[in-house]
Amino acid sequence: MENLKPLPSYGARLLLCIIGSLAFSCGTSGEDDEQLASKPNIIYILADDLGYGDLSFLGQERFQTPHIDGLAARGMVFTQHYAGSTVCAPSRSALMTGLHTGHTPVRGNRGMNGGQYPLPQGMQTLPKVLKGAGYVTGAFGKWGLGYPGSAGDPLAQGFDVFFGYNSQTIAHNYYPRELNDNDAILTLEGNQGAEEGQYAPELIQERRLQFIEANKDTTFFLYMPSIIPHAELFAPQAYLEKFLKRTNPEPPYRFESLLGPETPYEGVDDPNHPRYKVGGYGSQPYPHAAFAAMVTLLDDQVGQIVARLDSLGILDNTLIVFSSDNGPHLEGGADPDFFNSNGPFRGYKRDLHEGGIHVPMIVSWPAKVKAGSQTDHISAFWDILPTLAEAAGAGYEQGIDGISFLPTLLGEGEQGTHSYLYWEFHEQGGKQAVRMGKWKGIRLDIFAGNRKILLYDLAEDPGETRDLSGEHPDIVAEIDRIMRESRMEDVDWPFRSKIDTENKYQ
Repeated sequence: MENLKPLPSYGARLLLCIIGSLAFSCGTSGEDDEQLASKPNIIYILADDLGYGDLSFLGQERFQTPHIDGLAARGMVFTQHYAGSTVCAPSRSALMTGLHTGHTPVRGNRGMNGGQYPLPQGMQTLPKVLKGAGYVTGAFGKWGLGYPGSAGDPLAQGFDVFFGYNSQTIAHNYYPRELNDNDAILTLEGNQGAEEGQYAPELIQERRLQFIEANKDTTFFLYMPSIIPHAELFAPQAYLEKFLKRTNPEPPYRFESLLGPETPYEGVDDPNHPRYKVGGYGSQPYPHAAFAAMVTLLDDQVGQIVARLDSLGILDNTLIVFSSDNGPHLEGGADPDFFNSNGPFRGYKRDLHEGGIHVPMIVSWPAKVKAGSQTDHISAFWDILPTLAEAAGAGYEQGIDGISFLPTLLGEGEQGTHSYLYWEFHEQGGKQAVRMGKWKGIRLDIFAGNRKILLYDLAEDPGETRDLSGEHPDIVAEIDRIMRESRMEDVDWPFRSKIDTENKYQ
């Protein structure tokens, strides 16, 4: 199939169409204006299921991401950065709490009460830390860490304002019937019934730009958890047409019935389907074109954020982070192999191989971070809280798993390093992984009592093709010890294979 290449960008036209109609401004915590002015604004942009290879500066050839590439050119690229987990909720929990999945309170995608399993009351979180330092805090996009009114509600976890999807299940859909607007529900009249008149990522982007405009004279933290490019594969027609004109016909995606193969086909294109616009994936006749269009729209939105900061004269002292919550997905018609979405890595979303957790990360801070720089410092989502807290001059409780990489960003001071990184995953039979220097150990099928650890040398074999466990029993034994000692047993997130008195898996 011919490579997908975009026609000229519609980003400039989109920017002109965005108008500000709602202000979100809040007072500071009492620190004087001069001290606050010296702190950076902070924007954390989180793509949803974007693979390491889905950015053109990292090798994507079927479409281009010029605005994200530009962010990388103006900042520092981290080549050894890891997501908190291999699926949405636990990855975001690690990001918000500074704790890896052996300690963070949300360790899986568990739905409840119209949302997800909540972060507990009294939890230290990134927005709480920054709010305590005088930041105005806003989240716009997908939450997934606590249903409305719960202890995990974004408004209970440090955000002054929230607009978007509280439930990551409903965030599967790009033309939802409603969105969460702080503690209220905003009905989208253009999306009732079978209508698809209001593309939610564009509505959410308007609110982000309004938030920046309203808080240009104070210091703010903008959390931007996009739903792009997670399934379903839907994009506005203007974006889709950029790629339809440059591709051959492709196999369509049709949603199969959730009721089982013995029932007649009943797609979620039917408004009478029980999961229509509530988590089911709509059919897509052009999934390749739609995926390219969606990432292009996300790239344009990054460009709009940067352009707005620049026009307001606050770009230089704004610290922008761009990353993804896990590796590329295989749902809703997505085809990561066609796009080489996982780049040089093995595996996808729900894998603890590199393709499931090794994600891109860019940090741009023109006033402080050297343009065009790159680092191979090994870091993970749980490092974000201490790093941004230190950049903001904010205090935070110790005892977390994260280590600040601010010395790496600034090129000064002594950079602390991890002796290891740890992940656990509670689906697909139970999995654990450890990164220890150049070594990577993975244990699968824990619930079935499996004790074998696969061992890879990432320096020589980043694609994890050769299991070296038989050649390095001492390394395997050390990784086994880390796997046993790095998790806090939790009644809501147990491993069904318990640990016996000899600290070995039964």
